Amino acid sequence: MPERKPARGRVLIVEDEAYVRDSLAEILRSRGFDVEACSSVEDALVSLGRSPVDVILTDLKMRGASGLDLLGRMRESSPEIPVVMLTGFGTIASAVECMKAGASDYILKPADPEALEVALERAIAARALRREVKYLRSAFVRTGGGAEEPVGRSPAWLRVMNMVRAVAATDSTALLVGESGTGKEVLARLLHRLSARANGPYVRVNCAAVPVEVWESEFFGHRRGSYTGAISDREGRFRLADRGTLFMDEVGAMPVPAQAKMLRVLQDGEFDRLGDEKPTRVDVRIVAATNSDLEADVAAGRFRQDLYYRIDVVRLEVPPLRDRPEDIPLLASHFAAEIAGRLGRPSPPLGPAALEELAAYSWPGNVRELRNVIERAMILNTEGSLSSLDLSPAQGLASAVLGGSPPEGTAQTSELNLRAALGLREKEIVLAALRRSGGVRKEAALLLGIDQRNLGYYLRKHGIDPERL
Repeated sequence: MPERKPARGRVLIVEDEAYVRDSLAEILRSRGFDVEACSSVEDALVSLGRSPVDVILTDLKMRGASGLDLLGRMRESSPEIPVVMLTGFGTIASAVECMKAGASDYILKPADPEALEVALERAIAARALRREVKYLRSAFVRTGGGAEEPVGRSPAWLRVMNMVRAVAATDSTALLVGESGTGKEVLARLLHRLSARANGPYVRVNCAAVPVEVWESEFFGHRRGSYTGAISDREGRFRLADRGTLFMDEVGAMPVPAQAKMLRVLQDGEFDRLGDEKPTRVDVRIVAATNSDLEADVAAGRFRQDLYYRIDVVRLEVPPLRDRPEDIPLLASHFAAEIAGRLGRPSPPLGPAALEELAAYSWPGNVRELRNVIERAMILNTEGSLSSLDLSPAQGLASAVLGGSPPEGTAQTSELNLRAALGLREKEIVLAALRRSGGVRKEAALLLGIDQRNLGYYLRKHGIDPERL
């Protein structure tokens, strides 16, 4: 069965002459648009109440209400939908009147198919741009800044970067797998920027942060009045990401009831918005990320197997920071320069002792933890370089969990191989956190400042069973 191509956009034609209406519909369908046709303004408003459209193409002069009347009604109910005006009585005065009323374009009858196509594409693109600007502005305010850039030259990092470049050239769904803080979102943004969708929107959503009761509305949107509390129309994340990329972070946290609907979007490119009578079609590239074991979730019934296969088309394993030690000085200097610029002062050099301490630490919080350590050090130290006293994350973590003193019987690290010493100290810290939390993993992870799933990694690494403590 051939794959269904996504529509270029949904157009509502409003034209009282049946021949013209049918001709326009045939032309636009042949050029890849989804088309709905109405013979009057009243019918158009009823249609808009049933299903969404991307642009309206309306005649200026019609029996009964005119195209200008429709524009006025649209300004009250759906001001975000662009309106392209058609007329057989072209004058400068009528063109000015239409544009002042809010029309996005003005075309003379008989409409040239090429000019009509360009006008509709331009109107749809302008609306998508406005949606993206609105989304990015709100996202910038929520996150407090822009996106990070990928930094690294270690073999492990270069391997994943080469995969990103290869995957970006395709339109396949990508799954980024790795521990928390490894830079999965940085790579997702890079995938978008290097792809053919770079000029389209990039929309991010954290699946774990969306309450189950609003999940459908968040992703697919809703029509005003579709449920109690729906006081206005809402475009979901899939509509915002149309012709672009949707980054679904922590995809393993997606509630089971929502997974069937997500599967339909991935298979058919369409979904049902709450309150609409017809499905909405979208053209969205999915990039998903997880720090959980999706195979285990599938086996436990927490994640649909068919959805897992749809998401795991191309897998990119993002290495933890401990597997790319060559990048630690480079990342630390990069963060220091970035934070210094934000603080309005020169970038401080990193002293040799500080770099040694950074290289010796295992970084359970990965790149995110490194950035936080650099930022904290720069805030607390307003002088020249950052010394070893400014940067001692391993000591700080041990002090927070162990109360500042090593457990009884601990061998001194100077007597051991560095890697073995760090591993021993790491195990002692994890054990101390588990004892203090009474074996409750969630509390132990909070004490350690890491994600609960990352704690599972350290338990397996050191053969620790919390139930036997």
